[in-house]
Amino acid sequence: MTMFLLPPSETKLDATGKTKLNLKSLSFPELTKSRTEVLNALVEFSSATPSRARTALGLSQKQDFERIRNTVLKSATVAPAWKIYSGVLYEALNADALSAAALKKLTSNVFVQSALFGLISLGDKIPAYRLSADSKLPKIGSVSNIWAKNCASIFENSTELIVDMRSGQYAQIAPIPKSISDQVIVPKILQKMPSGPPKVVSHHNKATKGRIIRQIVTQAKIPTSADQLAKIVSKLGADVEVIGPKRVGQPITLNVVVAAL
Repeated sequence: MTMFLLPPSETKLDATGKTKLNLKSLSFPELTKSRTEVLNALVEFSSATPSRARTALGLSQKQDFERIRNTVLKSATVAPAWKIYSGVLYEALNADALSAAALKKLTSNVFVQSALFGLISLGDKIPAYRLSADSKLPKIGSVSNIWAKNCASIFENSTELIVDMRSGQYAQIAPIPKSISDQVIVPKILQKMPSGPPKVVSHHNKATKGRIIRQIVTQAKIPTSADQLAKIVSKLGADVEVIGPKRVGQPITLNVVVAAL
């Protein structure tokens, strides 16, 4: 199984229904203890010190509903992560419109690096929450200190191809060990310019990642090599180039050059 890694979205949609959060039901149960620690710290901080919590979480007073959501996470209603995360990447992915077969591939092969839950499947049931990669919480400090070791050990024990599409901050939360760099591909999304070389543009970067994941899960087979991945991505009309590592310990780079969307 190829493992695709995505960042979460800052904006999230509330879940509907009656199912409540169960940390033990999430993928990678070895993270349950750390998830409980971070969850408890976030709920306590968001409940006890509203003004400090808003500042720490990067919220305005008009966004206080997000802090309030944090205070009831332990009993919050949940939905599959692909329904909770919104924003440019997830809008481009448009998981709601996938076939049952494609959705199964999505939830089996695509994972999110969450500041609250660590590494989760897009099929895992979670509530809407507010916590960013650079957040610090009383008693536990930086959330990256929690996930760096725990998630890295999951990657290190993997024998699969890993396609790392996380943003910089979320890749830093849990760096992939250099010891397995030969099985890691990092797509680099670039946009064609009217003149001069292609450049990184945030909106197109996120949207293209969503489109890439959608294209992958709608294929008959999930790619298991850089060349297979490049062939699938090129079907989007992108110019794709596989670039091998320049030195030991570096991943394979997949340059993906797209026109304006």
